[in-house]
Amino acid sequence: MMKALRKQFFQWLAKLNKALLPKVYKLDMNNLSKWDKALIGYKYWVTKNSLED
Repeated sequence: MMKALRKQFFQWLAKLNKALLPKVYKLDMNNLSKWDKALIGYKYWVTKNSLED
């Protein structure tokens, strides 16, 4: 039950992130600022948790 709620929460959070946060896939990975690196890490963490079984 808790896994289902957790997965649902992260899926909702991923949709919210997609709507509100900027896209960073076109940026050069070698020249990212600390903010961009943190944003990529956060998006990865949310995506990873939304896809877990």
